Formats: sequence, structure tokens, C-alpha cells
Amino acid sequence: MNSSLSELWVYLAATPLLGLTATLLAYQIGLMAATKSGGHPLVNPVLIAVVLIATGLVLSNVPYSHYFAGAQFVHFLLGTATVALAVPFYDRMSQLKRYWKPLASGLVAGAVASTLCTLGLVWLLNVDQSMRLSLLPKSVTAPIAMGISESIGGIPTLSAVFCILTGIIGAASGRIIFDAMGIRSMMVRGLALGTAAHGIGTARAYYVSAEAGAFAGLALAIHGLLAAFLLPLWGG
Repeated sequence: MNSSLSELWVYLAATPLLGLTATLLAYQIGLMAATKSGGHPLVNPVLIAVVLIATGLVLSNVPYSHYFAGAQFVHFLLGTATVALAVPFYDRMSQLKRYWKPLASGLVAGAVASTLCTLGLVWLLNVDQSMRLSLLPKSVTAPIAMGISESIGGIPTLSAVFCILTGIIGAASGRIIFDAMGIRSMMVRGLALGTAAHGIGTARAYYVSAEAGAFAGLALAIHGLLAAFLLPLWGG
């Protein structure tokens, strides 16, 4: 038995399958933990997966580039998954037509608030220019944020880290904030999560409610579109 496991590890470590297998396994463990906790927002599958993978890479001394050679297959599917978010939202087109004015206002307000909060944070911390430009797109989904960061002179890798942290914090704290503010509407909750916490927040919204997930997906897409057009002008 030990011999078979050893042979499997040697095979995986020498191929891109290591990154893919580690990513899927870590996320599955995170998902199981979230289910065991009854869906508690602080038990976030993405956070658990990140911690497990980072710990595994450090302990096994595997370079990140070697890990990503396999994990890039999952990374490639992010675009497909983002586009697929349009499908459940299409089923709620009647709600969009009925509430398009408050939805549009909320999206614009959220996007502006995100940028202003970031500018306030960098001013308070007195960070340098490259850090400021890397932080600006933190509330936009990672693939778009990295492109924006590169175009305005930021550090794309650093922007991706800030995006992940923002998403995890937003997904973990969203329910607590909504409950404290008395916000019960799944449409509003989803819109807020998608605007502030992009893909990770959208995944959390889907976990809670299909309606929340649909509007989170809409917010994620439109916020990303607005940021792609406006942040290069602002950041420059």
C-alpha cells in the first residue's frame, strides 16, 4: 500500500497533474469543511484551499511555477465559468426589467465606493505608486484586475493577491453585515456580494441562493466592465 502511494506521488510530482490534483483535492476538502459547518461564512472553501496548497508547496519545496503548470487548466476555465453566469441570470430577466434603475444605481455606487475606499486606504497607509495602482482593481474579478493592473503600471501578481483577499473577506463577512443592516432581499445581497467580492463572493451567493447568485454574477460582470474602461483613466 505504501509502495503504491509512493509511486503515485513520484508520478504526480513529475507531471503537471500535481498542480491540478492538488487544487481539486484542496478545494474538495474546503467544500467538505464548509458543508460540515452548515455553510458558515467563515469556513470558506477558497480560503481553506489556498492555505492547504500554500502549506503543501512550502513543506514539499515545490516551486510555484511547477504547481501552476497543472493548475493553469483550472485557471483557463475561469473565463468559461464567468460567461456561464449569464445563464441563470437570463431566467430572471423580468426582475431586471422591473428593477433596472435601482440595480444600475447600486452597481455604479458600489464601483465608485470601492475605488474611493481603496484611494483612502492607500492615502492612509502612504504606499508607493506601484502599490497604489496594484490595489485599485482589488474588487474586480482577478483576470480583469490583472489586465487593468498591467495597463496602468501596477503589479498584476500583487493585484491578484489583493483580489483573492478581498473576495475571501467579502464572502466571509457578507452575511454578518447584511444581517446587522437588516437586508433580507436575496437580490440585494447578491448584487452587493458580486460588486464588492467578485468571483468568490458570487460563489458564496450561489451557495446561499440561486437568486442571489444570479444577481451577483450580473454585478461581477458589469463591475468588471466599468473598471476595465474607467480605472485605466483614473489610475493613469
